Amino acid sequence: MSFVKCCFEAGEGHDFLDSFVQKCTDPGCCCGCCSALRPRYKRLVDNIFPAIPQDGLVKTNMEKLTFYSLSSPEKLDRIGEYLFQKASRDIYRRRHGFVIIAMEAMDQLLVACHSQTLNLFVESFLKMVQKLLESTDPQLQILATQSFVRFANIEEDTPSYHRRYDFFVSKFSAMCHSNHIDKVQRDNIRLAGIQGLQGVIRKTVSDDLVENIWEAQHMDKIVPSLLYNMQTAEKYDTVLCMEGGAGEEEPARLAEACLRELVGRASFGHIRSVLRPVLTHFDRHELWIPNDFAVHTFKIIMFSIQAQYSYSVVEALMQHLDAGGSGASERDYTRVRAARAAVLSNIVAIAAGDSVGPSVLEIINNLLTNLRASVARDSEKETDEKLYQEALINALGEFADHLPDFQKIDIMMFIVNKVPSSQRANKGTKADCMLQSILLKSLLKVGTTYRTGELSKAFPAAFLDALLRVAAAAEPRARALLQRILHTLLDRRGNAPRLHHATVDVCELGLIVEKCSRQDLIFISKHGYALFSSLYEGLQLESNMMENVEAIYTTLALICIELGSEETVGDIMQLVLAIQQSSLSNPVLSVAQQCQLQAISISLAALVPHVLLLPRLADYIHKIIVARREEAPHLLPPLREEYDDLPPAKMPNKLPYLMMDQMALCDMLKAHGVDVSRLSAASPYSAGNVALPHRHSWLEAGAAQGRDSLAEITAPGTELDSANSSPGVQRQTQHDDLDEEYRMFTEKYNHNHRPAMQNFGAYRSDNDFWHWGHQDSRSSEHDMRRDRKHTSGGSQSGVSLEALRRAAGGPTGAERRDAERRRATLNNAFRTAPFDQLLHITQPKYEIKDKLEEIFNSISEEPLLPQSGPCSPAGKSYQHQVPPYTKYFPELFLY
Repeated sequence: MSFVKCCFEAGEGHDFLDSFVQKCTDPGCCCGCCSALRPRYKRLVDNIFPAIPQDGLVKTNMEKLTFYSLSSPEKLDRIGEYLFQKASRDIYRRRHGFVIIAMEAMDQLLVACHSQTLNLFVESFLKMVQKLLESTDPQLQILATQSFVRFANIEEDTPSYHRRYDFFVSKFSAMCHSNHIDKVQRDNIRLAGIQGLQGVIRKTVSDDLVENIWEAQHMDKIVPSLLYNMQTAEKYDTVLCMEGGAGEEEPARLAEACLRELVGRASFGHIRSVLRPVLTHFDRHELWIPNDFAVHTFKIIMFSIQAQYSYSVVEALMQHLDAGGSGASERDYTRVRAARAAVLSNIVAIAAGDSVGPSVLEIINNLLTNLRASVARDSEKETDEKLYQEALINALGEFADHLPDFQKIDIMMFIVNKVPSSQRANKGTKADCMLQSILLKSLLKVGTTYRTGELSKAFPAAFLDALLRVAAAAEPRARALLQRILHTLLDRRGNAPRLHHATVDVCELGLIVEKCSRQDLIFISKHGYALFSSLYEGLQLESNMMENVEAIYTTLALICIELGSEETVGDIMQLVLAIQQSSLSNPVLSVAQQCQLQAISISLAALVPHVLLLPRLADYIHKIIVARREEAPHLLPPLREEYDDLPPAKMPNKLPYLMMDQMALCDMLKAHGVDVSRLSAASPYSAGNVALPHRHSWLEAGAAQGRDSLAEITAPGTELDSANSSPGVQRQTQHDDLDEEYRMFTEKYNHNHRPAMQNFGAYRSDNDFWHWGHQDSRSSEHDMRRDRKHTSGGSQSGVSLEALRRAAGGPTGAERRDAERRRATLNNAFRTAPFDQLLHITQPKYEIKDKLEEIFNSISEEPLLPQSGPCSPAGKSYQHQVPPYTKYFPELFLY
């Protein structure tokens, strides 16, 4: 084959000139006369090509061409066009060696050009690259891609408004999906495609004036191509991926690096443009299950995105949680939602550190909205739906875990205000109960991430009131969840796991006890009454399970450890005695619940001297524990679900001598120098009663109990009726056994009733519980009158002006509420108490016939008028002429 030829070898006469001009452009032409007719830039371009392609680019001639192009930059566009024409003919003739030389020359010219004149050459360069990419030879495609990447790394001073990259995006994306038979060749083509996409991204995202690469038509090709190559990785290691390095020689690693760069360059307005095709790709190819690849991908996005925009990814994924699948069954759809929620829980913590202001509550609100929607589906029997809810709760906890403490409190207040209120009187719907339980689980998840410092900061007044409101829920499991929330917030020293079950062997628990701070004492002085009252009311519910009782025990034990001091021991022991008494006086409690309350009361009583180091009190409690172990072990922990094997003689109300005594506890605390004024006062707790409004101060509660009222004026020590105001008349107090029996009956169901505490073992051991400590009904009445007279401080002979004013003003609001409460209690007792018990309590100790005879005998024996002087019922004579006001009416007429 000859490499030298003449331009006159072919062609006809009529087109001689045309063929002459065209063929003389061939570097193999032998006609020296043709060279003078061609432009200089063409001669310089022709000279860079060797006679044999294997010899490569002629470097000396290439230097001449480069110098010429720099000297005459206006010729760059013609040089580029001429190179493109030569390369096109070589591609058509399959002379790939010369094509490679032409491409190398273009690359050198591209690098040598100044940025000001680059636009003159780029159009020809891109046409050359496009021509190579359109070929079917993989080597030429890879060569073109490499040239394009070099071009993309060159920074241009002035953008080209008319330049478009649609073809390159489509071609590089197609190369990313190469299915070449040879694996090595396939990986090389895919690497070239990913590198090309990376070059397009670098060339376009840096300048807003060029083509908008963030449009959907481009992102729908770029993002799926990258994800397709990322799927091929044998192992998803996000940490290794973020470090980069030599692993980028693999298509999967290079695709991850390209995705990181794409997301990192995205502004706030372009984040959704990247996320939408990601979510669509996972939906179409069913990549949510298993969700390892989804977690890996979204972690890459979260680590690469600008910090201030990270919550946008969480928001987009939350909005996509309920997106429908394509023809999937309901069960598969639920599983997909659960997998999406699991992905969310894995990435939400990354966004928490950079979320501020409204974005925090916005994310929390979206999570709660999805939880509410999940409950509304009424799919409680589906395991996948529960997994979906658990994943959302975990996401909520993970998000809160990385927030500062003050934001955690705000989140908990936000959640607790979303909890539907279902009081014991109105249980609410099934969906409300489910939502209540799920929101409380979310609240517990957030609470576990909070580290309590001061209780006043952990329990703001509004937050504590909301928690105590939920404590009155009708569902037992919801109440148990609330107690667990209190455990996490109260426990600052890790004692809660040791106090899950009631025990009297507190020395073996290894509890960590520290002195209560002044700030905590102020907190308990403000909110202690409300907190203790709520816990006490929670123990009086008939629907309680053993889980509820143990949870409240743990809460009280933690309060005792965290807030135990000489200032609070009286309040704690008063609550312990109230719990003990409620197990005896509350008729709605079962036998098991009565025994459980006895067990936790003695356990709490044993914990108090251990925390405060009160040895005398500890000895007294130990004696009771020993006595119970011998005679009634069922009144000690551990708690049991059932106590069916108890004989009637072993019932708690049959063993009064095994109970803690109020006076004995007061004596023991006095011996240690502790103020017992609160403990010796009447109990503020009421079993089974209508809940009183919570007070925020023990001082206010005590003042409410000791306030002078109309009942104080009308006590037996202060009589205001007409008999006392009439001259010469002495009023006789009316009292009989029937009144005493009725009073004792009402006091049984009076929630503020506390029977007089005798010394330990001083109770009567007969079968009538309601007469413990009452030796005689008349002596009891005499003691009651004496106590009231001593309390009121008044005299029987006179009434103060202030008392008259109070009497004229009528009963106060508290007294009216108290009277209404007493009426409601009496009605409730007759409705709920067993008939046999009502019959036994209301049965009189005498026959009605005998009582009537006694009444008539008293009428016949007592004179209606005094003998002389002041009227006296003991007079022996009858006078006809007496003033009307001196008549003494018998007891029968008082009714």
